[in-house]
Amino acid sequence: MGFPVVSALLPRVADPFRLSLGRDRWRQAVSLFGESAQGLTELPDHPLYGRLLDGVFANSPFLTRCLEAEPPYVAWLLEVGPDEAFADLLEQLQAEIGTCDDPAALMKPLRVGKRFVALLTALADLSGAWTLEQVTGALSRYADTAIALTLDTLLRRAALKGDIVLPAGESPGRASGIVVLGMGKLGAHELNYSSDIDLIVFYDHEKIEYRGTKSVPEFMVALTRDLCRVLESHSGDGYVFRTDLRLRPDPGSTPAAVSIIAAETYYESFGQNWERAAMIKARQVAGDPDTGSAFLKFLRPFIWRKSLDFAAIADIHSIKRQINAHKGGRTIAVAGHNIKLGRGGIREIEFFAQTQQLIWGGRQPELRESGTVAALAALARAGHVAPAVAETLTEAYRELRRIEHRLQMIEDKQTQTLPNDPERLAQLAAFLGHPDVDSFSAALLATLHTVETHYAALFEDAPALAPRGDLVFTGGEDDPETLHTLGEMGFAHPAVLCETIRGWHHGRVRATRSTRARELLTELTPTLLAALADTAAPDQAFLRFDEFLRGLPAGVALFSLFHANPTLLDLVAEIMGDAPLLAAHLARHPVLLDAVLQAGFFAPPPGRDALAAELDRALDRADDFQQLLDLARRWTNDRKFQIGVLTLRGVIGPAEASRALSDLAEAVLATLAPRVEAEFAQAHGTVPGGAWVLLAMGKAGGREMSATSDLDLILVYDAPEDAEQSDGAKALAVPVWFARFTQRLINALSAKTGEGILYEVDMRLRPSGHSGPVASSLEAFRRYQAEAAWTWEHMALTRARVVAGDPGLTARVEAVRRDTLTRRRDPVALLRDVATMRDKIAQTHKPASGWDVKYRPGGLVDIEFIAQTLQLAHAADHPAILAANTAEALSRARSAGLLDDGDAQTLDEALALWGAVQTVLRQTLPAGFDESNAPPGLKSLLVSAAGVGDFKSLVDRMEECADAARAVFERLIVAPAGQTLPPTSEETAP
Repeated sequence: MGFPVVSALLPRVADPFRLSLGRDRWRQAVSLFGESAQGLTELPDHPLYGRLLDGVFANSPFLTRCLEAEPPYVAWLLEVGPDEAFADLLEQLQAEIGTCDDPAALMKPLRVGKRFVALLTALADLSGAWTLEQVTGALSRYADTAIALTLDTLLRRAALKGDIVLPAGESPGRASGIVVLGMGKLGAHELNYSSDIDLIVFYDHEKIEYRGTKSVPEFMVALTRDLCRVLESHSGDGYVFRTDLRLRPDPGSTPAAVSIIAAETYYESFGQNWERAAMIKARQVAGDPDTGSAFLKFLRPFIWRKSLDFAAIADIHSIKRQINAHKGGRTIAVAGHNIKLGRGGIREIEFFAQTQQLIWGGRQPELRESGTVAALAALARAGHVAPAVAETLTEAYRELRRIEHRLQMIEDKQTQTLPNDPERLAQLAAFLGHPDVDSFSAALLATLHTVETHYAALFEDAPALAPRGDLVFTGGEDDPETLHTLGEMGFAHPAVLCETIRGWHHGRVRATRSTRARELLTELTPTLLAALADTAAPDQAFLRFDEFLRGLPAGVALFSLFHANPTLLDLVAEIMGDAPLLAAHLARHPVLLDAVLQAGFFAPPPGRDALAAELDRALDRADDFQQLLDLARRWTNDRKFQIGVLTLRGVIGPAEASRALSDLAEAVLATLAPRVEAEFAQAHGTVPGGAWVLLAMGKAGGREMSATSDLDLILVYDAPEDAEQSDGAKALAVPVWFARFTQRLINALSAKTGEGILYEVDMRLRPSGHSGPVASSLEAFRRYQAEAAWTWEHMALTRARVVAGDPGLTARVEAVRRDTLTRRRDPVALLRDVATMRDKIAQTHKPASGWDVKYRPGGLVDIEFIAQTLQLAHAADHPAILAANTAEALSRARSAGLLDDGDAQTLDEALALWGAVQTVLRQTLPAGFDESNAPPGLKSLLVSAAGVGDFKSLVDRMEECADAARAVFERLIVAPAGQTLPPTSEETAP
């Protein structure tokens, strides 16, 4: 017999039962073949071949099935040997389907042939008859044959249908303009036992003589899909090869087949260094040899640069440095280890060779080897790798590939992960010829540590890019170790991140379309991800950064800015993760990052007058009213951004942030309103002797605004009795003039322009609410407050404050407000109205959780109602207690002896806590807060803002404050109200 066997390399038997079962099934299979299998029953008892078959029966269910299917073939194979058998197989396949024009007729021959190849190469590998290079070479040659035969068949079918004209009839691929490149292990003749095949299909539009009804791109995509379907679809005879098209240019946005013109543009403009590394292994496996040769020649300058600048070398280094390798000292668990992608694995050896080939191969053509072993040898001959290192890595590569093949032979699965189960790991050790798991583990660990040590030494002077683990975003598929690293970092959807980052590197966003931008981004990505992972919501932070990146016109300047100022990247990550409103504004205005670096950005914000003067100067630059509105929005939102950043960074506290936001709003109103009036007056003039003021209510009036607060406003005007209309070209009656001016002002504040909006405006607190005019005369305002206003409207009036307008009218309006609030009231009716209103609010605004600090019992509404009730009840005798700010009103009530010290302290502490919690949540979340799945970073922000030790302490503190504040509310308002008359039907406040 002609099949050589190296006895020392044969597998061992780990499972006697499986061996016995395999022998029985062999005998049954032989019996089914009758005379053609005569004499094969006892083949398992052969002194040498029997041990080979026993190794298969005991260890590989897949190969056992292959043996059972073809006993006569097995006998013939052992007789003639693997070389002759393989040559004969290819020859017969060519003879059978070499002129086929029906893809369906390919299915069975290709699959049966693949089964023969699987059996042949496995036995040649297990017996030691073939070297690793012979095994992978045979698998690759069969793949070449299958691809070429399938493509030719599909082209013949298309020609018969009249879709194309074939210039070289008997050789369909020749002169067709179609190129199929084998990539990766196929391209380097290194296919593993159950490997996918990486393909890229290119075509020259001008060479394809297409006559069909579709377009050439549509025809090529359909052809490519059919090619893959024939090869990878499963039938009763199995499959041929799984195919992968993801190494084509930007696979996320390009069709399955890519025109050569588009490919040339891509590689010239967006090609990355990892793609250069991948193209080292590119080889034409089917199609038009002339077109393929010309295209590969075009790619040579892209792959092999004769000169590399520092940035390009650094980017090549980063291919390696994305993998977190160390020079020993760390424990590697054998069970579950991925021998391809894991530490010390096959990929590290491949990258070891490829990165140095990219650096030196442009000037030294002898280094341009596609195979890993050949590349290591060439690097050693050229003096770039020590001969001993090249030899050691070559031995390690062959051993790891041998283990890879054994893993895949078990069940014909594309896997490189060692079993976790101890029994299965012991079976694998036996399949590899080891006496036990311990000896296998010791040998494998020695190999892995050797590879990792040499790999880590490569470019060892360069700083690590991935301090937390592997972060590899090259290639067309997700790296398992990277997915694991991202998961450990706190990202819930690592695959989404990988796909998005690959899109960045493919130039799908404008900011990354230059080579330099992508090189800088490669260096930044690990640091960026680490910063985003430390935010309150890492996945949302990443998506916001992606949105931010997509809005940039270019990336080099910004990425360089991040390189020069690493803390700026941390700030951006914090904004993206913890402050959606700030993130959205930054995405629209990335130039703000320059402002962050300016002196004074982190100083406390200036007061109202300084802000108004600054805005006034900014608006002086406007050429027209529309530009004025845009400038106002840009300036205001930039200032909001600054206040938000200061709050995030703890430069100012929640209370200071509320005052700063309130001062900002007041500055905008005081500066913008007169300019709106001037623009309105161009058409309608002014009311002679007339005047107006803006009365801010609610949060704006109390200087308690948050990042999302709207403006509650009332416009009050006054005019001489003899004034009938305005003095403009389009004169308006006095009430109409002020109403339209008010509406114009509302629009100026709330209309959305290219710079967004300034503020949402709510005027429902004006006299008569929705049914009343948008502008109220002073007399109507006075009369309404004296005769018609509900109790809740007077409560709202306690927080009113004039923020813009005529000084003289301001004093008169303030006098009306003061007169109204200092009026004596029936204390019983007041408490009854307040208690009733609070009860209605509780019914219509049920808090979703305790984190709804406004409406929860003991929350902001209860505390505000206490402050307002105390003012209405006692201002007649104690006018000094009147204050628009809730905390100030409580303090004054305490000083006047109207609120005892214990209750005052309880309310102060609760009010401060609710303000801190609300400030953080309004700045970070678009919806409600759920502590059960809230990110740790957000919890930390809340803890810090509240000034407590940990999150549980915060929850406990909130319960204590709420219970205590509610107790005060019930004691001061609910209980006394319950002793009075039944509730009235008074309306609830809006």
